[in-house]
Amino acid sequence: MTEQGVRWTAEQVLALAPDAASRKAGSKLGVAGPWSGTGSGEGTVWGLCKGSGSRPYQTVVDLAGATGPGYKCSCPSRKFPCKHALGLLLLWAGDEDAVPAGERPPDWAGQWLAGRHGREKAKKTREEGGAAGGTADPEAVRRRAERRAERVTAGATELEQRLADLLRGGLAAAEQTGYGWWEETAARMVDAQAPGLAARVRELGAVPASGAGWPARLLEECALLHLLDQGWLRRAGLPDALAATVRSRIGLPAAPDGPPLRDRWLVLAQYDVVDPKLTTRRIWLHGAGSGRTRQVLSYGAAGRAPELSLPVGLALEAELTTYPGGGRARAALGERFTAPAPAAFRPPGTTTAEAAARYGEALRDDPWLESVPVTLDRVIPVPDGDRWQLADADTALPLTGPARSRPGLWRLVALSGGAPVTVFGECGHRGFTPLTAWPEGTGEAVPLC
Repeated sequence: MTEQGVRWTAEQVLALAPDAASRKAGSKLGVAGPWSGTGSGEGTVWGLCKGSGSRPYQTVVDLAGATGPGYKCSCPSRKFPCKHALGLLLLWAGDEDAVPAGERPPDWAGQWLAGRHGREKAKKTREEGGAAGGTADPEAVRRRAERRAERVTAGATELEQRLADLLRGGLAAAEQTGYGWWEETAARMVDAQAPGLAARVRELGAVPASGAGWPARLLEECALLHLLDQGWLRRAGLPDALAATVRSRIGLPAAPDGPPLRDRWLVLAQYDVVDPKLTTRRIWLHGAGSGRTRQVLSYGAAGRAPELSLPVGLALEAELTTYPGGGRARAALGERFTAPAPAAFRPPGTTTAEAAARYGEALRDDPWLESVPVTLDRVIPVPDGDRWQLADADTALPLTGPARSRPGLWRLVALSGGAPVTVFGECGHRGFTPLTAWPEGTGEAVPLC
């Protein structure tokens, strides 16, 4: 991959920040004052940042790595990218004179780059060798899969009985039972090697006494859980795509299948979902040629950001391979042929009514689907009592609760100023979650999450 000729925008740089504190601290370092020895070349940006010690921090960013942008800084921060890397990128994005192009990396930056590219090449070689070698014993793999299927079946059968007991005793009793019953049931599903069932049971435990109408919400979620149980127990009679969806929802591992799709992929949105054990980064991509929208997932252990990071609004030429399952948009990012670079195109928009209809259609293939990716064309954020919605000429979509509590809502309101905007986000049964917006008359994407 070659160095991109056009520098990123400040919004695209800040979209890489692991949290709000890093964005704020990085913004303060995006000026020339604390920097020296800066330069860019060969897909790399580097510089020395004055800190509290006698020696400046050595900071280098690899913009063209095979696994996405990479960062190295001699500071003690465990965040990736750290505030110094963000500040350096902001300086590079906004001041060409402060970070001159066409330079060769200094030795300390070149050594790290050589090591990183060497590790990427070795990883690719191992993956290709593993795919070609096929060293796993097929019979042993089959036996392990059968044993796990038996455990999952036992767990699903037990869960069906527990749900029946809950309904027989009345949902009102769930408020008195407390969270312990749900946690114990979830632990039983973990023992049955069905993490998807365990996660759904834990979510159910938070519904009782959660506000007006909680019994109806609990009944709805219990029904979906019962449907997933029955889907597993009767999977032999399901269509292949729906059976693959059930296996995925249960939590069984699956590999991407089918031919890879090479396209120029626009980074629509990137955001993290954090729990005590794992950080999941969700990246939405849209293909310029195929017109398809796909989601790539990347994971990081507790307290560490996932390795993959792609700036919103940039595009890269790469291959994606989808995972099995009906109605799902998850894909694996394969070989990349170009570094992320600014792009003027955007996904075609639709109406709010059509967005709701798309979600309804997707539920036929995946009844447990929370939302679908949608780009709304010419919508205006408007208040609706103490809530907000996105309205077009015909109807409106309410914003989800999490969307109403994020600073991105006010960024969207300010960006619109009462005028129509194009908004990409996720549309589901709880409403619409805006993730990225484009103001009228410009191709620059503005992240909202």
